[in-house]
Amino acid sequence: MKEDFLHYLWKFQKFSTVNLFTSDIKPIKVLQVGHHNQDAGPDFLLAHVEIDGQLWVGNIEIHIRSSDWYAHQHEKDSNYDNVILHVVWEYDVAIFRNDNSVLPTMEVKDIVEQRTLLQYCQLFSKTKQFIPCENDFGKVDDFILQSWFWRLFVERLQKKTTLILQELSETQNNWEAVMFYMLSKNFGLKLNADSFYSVAKSIDYAIIKKCGGNLLKLEALLFGQAGLLEVEKGGRYFGLLKDSYEYSKTMYKISNVGVIPSKFFRLRPPNFPTIRLSQLATLWSSNPHLFSKMMEATTKEEFYDLFNVAASEYWDAHYNFEITSTKRKKSITKGLVDLFIINTIIPLKFAFATQQGRDITEELIDLALSLPIENNRTITKFQALRTIENSAWHSQALLQLKNEYCNKYRCMQCEVGNFILKS
Repeated sequence: MKEDFLHYLWKFQKFSTVNLFTSDIKPIKVLQVGHHNQDAGPDFLLAHVEIDGQLWVGNIEIHIRSSDWYAHQHEKDSNYDNVILHVVWEYDVAIFRNDNSVLPTMEVKDIVEQRTLLQYCQLFSKTKQFIPCENDFGKVDDFILQSWFWRLFVERLQKKTTLILQELSETQNNWEAVMFYMLSKNFGLKLNADSFYSVAKSIDYAIIKKCGGNLLKLEALLFGQAGLLEVEKGGRYFGLLKDSYEYSKTMYKISNVGVIPSKFFRLRPPNFPTIRLSQLATLWSSNPHLFSKMMEATTKEEFYDLFNVAASEYWDAHYNFEITSTKRKKSITKGLVDLFIINTIIPLKFAFATQQGRDITEELIDLALSLPIENNRTITKFQALRTIENSAWHSQALLQLKNEYCNKYRCMQCEVGNFILKS
């Protein structure tokens, strides 16, 4: 039994409301359940409850056992002085206020609807499943699910902006620097995200700005900080990179100590760190006003144009230094741009607009709806449970649902879980 289930029972009055009594046999009538409090303090605020013919307006506190009142030391907290009713699953001890009067307590374990209790037990069974409501997820009303997706998408956006705001604070509100750090991380994709992020963070962004107009200098900085120039290779291009990096190290007093090494193992050649870092350098050196353009763009087509760059010419015939391959331009694909939009650009636009006091949520939802659904194991498993519309907006909402609700068994805070229990 979890307290959030009791919150659900009280909020929706999922118990017999006829002939309710306190533990000392005083009749209760619930007129208003109050506002569910998600912050510190009593669980429901400003409830209206009639106890033994007397109307009380105040707060409701909910526990598994009545003795939890003392276990949580509420008797020492003035925030709980206005509690008018203690709702518990099991009454095991009387609770007294500071004036020694008895706090009215209502036990619910024998008045809960059996169907509700059975559905709750099924949700929290120990049977290993993809999600707790796996057997019922496909039955959830489309309207309920779509409105819940809207909230989940915004929640995920807010979570992603946490790191952005942290970076913004550290860079004294330098939005260009923050975008460089976030995009660098995304260029590393899943395997090298931490590595590329550490590379970007190891260089003061002022240095990136100084070198940004020269592609070779910027490539040398990124390759050097990533440790890709430490093993001697032949060829003129490698020599130029090496010389440029050695000069920058001395000039700007930079070091790659602590930078996470990049990985090549299990990567397809187009995703090699060499290719992705060169593409990042090309993007930055060819777009001196990239941040403002990103903030102004609203459609995926505009972003495809902004990211229409390729790795430098040397990489047309290489994936690694020295080893030649079939010649082809190593351009940033639209599929990769889609990932940048959903994981970096949309959160950046959201954070930037929020700081300016603008609400562009609908604009960002429209942008996410225009992008194809993400292809990963989690989304595939959800698609096996019911038909999911093919957009990144839906996949982002589903990832938030899985990570923040299903995995943590927060079914009572989930609209899906609430729908199933009310069915």
